Amino acid sequence: MKRILVTGALGQIGSELIVKLRKEYGAEAVIASDIRSVDNEVVHGGPFEILDVTNANQMAAVAQKYNVDTMMHMAALLSARAESNPQLAWNLNMGGLVNALEVAREQKLQFFTPSSIGSFGPDTPKEATPQDTLQRPTTMYGINKVAGELLCDYYHSRFGVDTRGVRFPGLISYVTPPGGGTTDYAVEIYYEALRTGRYTSFIDKGTYMDMMYMPDALQAIVDLMEADPSRLKHRNAFNVTAMSFDPEQIAAEIRKHIPAFELNYQVDPVRQAIAESWPNSIDATAAMREWGFKTTHDLSSMTEDMLQKLRTTIMS
Repeated sequence: MKRILVTGALGQIGSELIVKLRKEYGAEAVIASDIRSVDNEVVHGGPFEILDVTNANQMAAVAQKYNVDTMMHMAALLSARAESNPQLAWNLNMGGLVNALEVAREQKLQFFTPSSIGSFGPDTPKEATPQDTLQRPTTMYGINKVAGELLCDYYHSRFGVDTRGVRFPGLISYVTPPGGGTTDYAVEIYYEALRTGRYTSFIDKGTYMDMMYMPDALQAIVDLMEADPSRLKHRNAFNVTAMSFDPEQIAAEIRKHIPAFELNYQVDPVRQAIAESWPNSIDATAAMREWGFKTTHDLSSMTEDMLQKLRTTIMS
């Protein structure tokens, strides 16, 4: 990767991915783009373009303007927001992806887009979910992700586009506020632990979901994109994970640092139903074998780091 265009650069993953890529590849080599602009490091730390991913001509023009060789397509409407407006989710998630793949095909770009644990459904094996398994999601977001995995496979096999991707679990970050995902409780709980000493979870106790700390997720993207393509059998939908826990377990870890922390529940039926349709834990063996996937954080080390970083942020 020499010149990289990132769509959805102000989103949950994109905002931190931009910072990491500019540090590793150079500020001028990473072009951030989003449908809006804000006053932050992503916009002012290097090239930035206003880009509506549903506008195919605009996307092609931006890629050509900067002579990029890689596109990371991160623009998407996340799970809970997608359920509240499924037509918008389809138009943005699928329309934007098709446009991005067409630009990658026409301009011969290396291509990355993330899939998700949401691509699985209630009939998928719940424990140690295999790399290759039944995928019949019951949400618009999940349907988008399965279709996206297949589209990326198609563009690779039909047109030779170097497409790559992972199925991210819930991502936990101290930098970017929650953005409408079902796993957002695992981010919000840290903020509220420090602000108020209590949290009311919209996900019920005993509900396990796979999670990953954002630094590990960002490193996984870079490692996959730099991997030898001859080793990649699956390419576009590698299972990746770092940990699996329920709300009680994350609360127990927080109490090691904030002993009086209180956890209560007010379950959101929509997000709870989404969570229950997903696996409890997934098997990342294929990613380990094909491109050396690994993580450095577990629940304990992530909790310690999150609280330390957020304490600085909240107090500043």
